Amino acid sequence: MGLHRARRLARPMGMASSLDEWLVERSAEVRPSGADRALRRLSTSANHNRLWLVAGTLMLLAGNRPVRRAGARGLLAVALASGTANGVAKPLFPRRRPPDESVPFVRRLVKPPVSSSFPSGHSASAAAFTAGVALEYPPAAAVVAPVAVAVAYSRVHIGVHWPSDVVAGAALGVGLAWATHRWWAVRADEPAMLGPAEYVDPVPAGRGLLLVVNPSSGSGAGARFAAELIGLLPEATVLELDPERDLVADLERGIAAGGITALGVSGGDGTVSYVAGVAVRHGLPLAVFPGGTLNHFARDAGVEDPVRTVAALNAGEVVLADTARVDLDGGEHRDFVNTASLGGYPDFVRIREQWERRLGKWPAAALAMIRVLLRARPVHAEVDGESNALWMLFVGNGRYHPAHQVPMSRPEMYRGTLDVRYLRADVPFSRTRLVWSTLTGTLEHSPTYVRREVHRIAVRVSGPPVSLATDGEVDSRARDFVFRSNAAALPLFRAAEDGPVLS
Repeated sequence: MGLHRARRLARPMGMASSLDEWLVERSAEVRPSGADRALRRLSTSANHNRLWLVAGTLMLLAGNRPVRRAGARGLLAVALASGTANGVAKPLFPRRRPPDESVPFVRRLVKPPVSSSFPSGHSASAAAFTAGVALEYPPAAAVVAPVAVAVAYSRVHIGVHWPSDVVAGAALGVGLAWATHRWWAVRADEPAMLGPAEYVDPVPAGRGLLLVVNPSSGSGAGARFAAELIGLLPEATVLELDPERDLVADLERGIAAGGITALGVSGGDGTVSYVAGVAVRHGLPLAVFPGGTLNHFARDAGVEDPVRTVAALNAGEVVLADTARVDLDGGEHRDFVNTASLGGYPDFVRIREQWERRLGKWPAAALAMIRVLLRARPVHAEVDGESNALWMLFVGNGRYHPAHQVPMSRPEMYRGTLDVRYLRADVPFSRTRLVWSTLTGTLEHSPTYVRREVHRIAVRVSGPPVSLATDGEVDSRARDFVFRSNAAALPLFRAAEDGPVLS
């Protein structure tokens, strides 16, 4: 009976091609070996996506930043591929599976699947996970790919799929993994473009450097990092951050005492922004040592390696970077190096940062946005004289990418640009539209989303004062806000070969 019966059974619910039958025959002729049991076990280990769930979870828990992003995208691609293959494609394209007699008895499953043969859900998930990982971190995909290929082939080897089922499933998985690009951009790990390289007086061994250290940064690891850093800069004047004291006032006193030619900071983005503001005000170059948890500024500016930053101090190598400031109610001001925000955005950032280390930035951002939008109240304000109701407002120092998705990277931080984005609440069904457009990657077409690149922008809130967040710190309330860029105002110690600079 064998494959001749398979041809006859296949006709009512989708016909197996002659090529499918010929390939299954060739596979069945392979002599029995230990590979039969191994492939059967591998195939069953991928049931219900268990294999990929374990692999992705390990990447999220144990990997570095690119590996964690790869694991998150791989798991998301698996969810899309598995749902589409099993929930949509199989019911739409019913097809008989190969008969039991198509492969030797030793290869067969005790309980073979009874759903439609087309397409292979196992192959779709395997290809989706591999392609998703490859988008973020190709070296990890090189490890995963042979396993994925073995899983896909195993479905033919144990006689539960035709080869064309496997090919179609793999194509579906790769396509859906690639489609995640549309609403979750791949982060560029290259540093931002900064200004031309310049030279200042060298700071050998930290001589003339006033170094601020935050021992509580980096989830408690700041003290150990600071001790190692001080060992590299034995002649620096060290100022330990004290939550009970005014950091800016302490810095001003240290500079006024004389002998200070440069500032340094070891801490998170909030600490960096305070010290950067003082550096700009006094025209002093700044050395940044990433001692925080996420270190957005250090990563974007290409100064993540403290040893190379020390080398730049010794050589006096700097590049110019933008900073930004916001004036509050015409009086006090706040400097920032990453972002400032109003409305629900501070809560959005807080929730996203709690989740992004394990989920990746886009999934964390999408979940955070949904959670905030469900609870937020709109802020009524004039933006450069235009009346709006806003769910949240984002002002970035420099140009962020992508323009019409959740910002993932900062390709430029030199031309005096503020990247302004806000979500409008005065559009019918604005919350529903925002959630839908975020999840479908169509934010640029939504009337609820506005983006501008400007050098200055003024926001006047109607009603009581609202909270302002700068670089993750929520410490001010006001009604009038004027945001402006300080173009190329910050000389930043960085070795010239550490990242791109303008000539």
